[in-house]
Amino acid sequence: MKIYNTLYRRKEEFKPLRFPQVKLYQCGPTVYNNAHIWNLKTSVVEDVVARALKYLWYQVTVTMNITDIDDKTIRDSVAAGETLKVFTEKYTEVFLDDLEKLWVDLPENITPISGIIPEMVRMIQTMLNRGFAYLADDNSIYFDVTKSKRYGQLANLDLSGMKESVRIDNDEYDKDSAADFVLWKAWKSEDGDNYWEESFEVKGESWNKESKTLKWRPGWHIECSACAMKHCGPQIDIHMGWEDLIFPHHQNEIAQTEACTGKQFSKYWMHSGHLMVDGKKMSKSLWNFYTLRDLEEKYPNEPRLLRAIRMWFINWLYREQINFSFPKLEQNIKTLQNIDETCKRLVRYMAEYSWVRPEFRNYMQEVIQGYAVALEDDFAFPEAFAILFDFQSYISKEISENTLTLDEQNAAVDMYMQFNEVFNILDVSIFEGGEDIPEEILHKAIARDEAKIEKNYALSDTLRDEIVAAGYKVIDTKQGTVVEKA
Repeated sequence: MKIYNTLYRRKEEFKPLRFPQVKLYQCGPTVYNNAHIWNLKTSVVEDVVARALKYLWYQVTVTMNITDIDDKTIRDSVAAGETLKVFTEKYTEVFLDDLEKLWVDLPENITPISGIIPEMVRMIQTMLNRGFAYLADDNSIYFDVTKSKRYGQLANLDLSGMKESVRIDNDEYDKDSAADFVLWKAWKSEDGDNYWEESFEVKGESWNKESKTLKWRPGWHIECSACAMKHCGPQIDIHMGWEDLIFPHHQNEIAQTEACTGKQFSKYWMHSGHLMVDGKKMSKSLWNFYTLRDLEEKYPNEPRLLRAIRMWFINWLYREQINFSFPKLEQNIKTLQNIDETCKRLVRYMAEYSWVRPEFRNYMQEVIQGYAVALEDDFAFPEAFAILFDFQSYISKEISENTLTLDEQNAAVDMYMQFNEVFNILDVSIFEGGEDIPEEILHKAIARDEAKIEKNYALSDTLRDEIVAAGYKVIDTKQGTVVEKA
């Protein structure tokens, strides 16, 4: 199996620290507003990567932080007149609800950063003790990037021209502003009641240690390091996030974690591409973003909408930028409709024999092998989807030609379920007993069959029209009328 490692900018053979266990860390959202669909795309991609690893027999444990303390959450909670806890819990609940709507398996460990202040304090004290951090004259504690030998490797930075003794206490900044970054921020009046009083041992005059207890709050970057350390230990296998986090966030995570442990923080770094709108990155600051609720309001009566959104998010090379498009979303809705119809036809299919033809067996082996190869090649989801679509056409043709045997029918259902283990886009209720049809509709279907037997075609047509008018589809089979939701 190969993974494109952002750290070295090449595909590498995947070798977890302790096979078959895989520790996967995801950078969670900053919960100061409803998540836009770029946030959700990243989470869906991360979910499918975890599912693919599990399908390939790895034992995966996923950890995700919830950033409920940073510049934006404090700023907006103060403006809203709400406590930081109330404000961020509201948007955390919305985010997790969005993930469940999109069939994302929630990580085993989900940690709001406000709950791990002690872990952050311990890491910062370790960095102070080892000379990687210092208390500045603004009463904030900073990381000294000149002490980190590999600083800049992940973000491909050239630090030769970086000015010494320059510090930055903003949570977010660009590469041109590379400097010592803040670990623990001195309280400012605009922070309101959002501060923690923690004590640190720092070097005072003549290098004597002294204790400092001030109103402080954590910087953004130390939060993920502490969360990963708490749940995963000093090293993880895969660290994921969207590409905007490469610098400064992920670069700073590496520096501060490795300063504490002396070990490589993450073996592999995976970054998903931007979601674009009209050639620009989807962004709350540009007001060119959509939330899941926006799409639900635009397509209020589309039962396949959420599955189509998920499918659209993952049917790309995860590292590529993709452009948001309503026509593309609608195309995915139609694709899912075709898949659903084939699955229903497969369930209705009445096989007469119980063996497997050699040509069918050979084809299925090619499907399974090709599917696994695609997943193992840096999670090549477009290639995996191409195999699904080819399989879809093959099964549809076999049904039309009435050539499937009972064993082949069962094998086809199993293959659909294998695709779904990773993609999770199929309506599995089709295979699990069908839809819940009201008794009134079922009685009309039975009455229609009886009318046809009695050659009362006028009544049969009337009953058919009534069933269709109620929102159901009537399908004639050898065994009688089959009713499905339209």
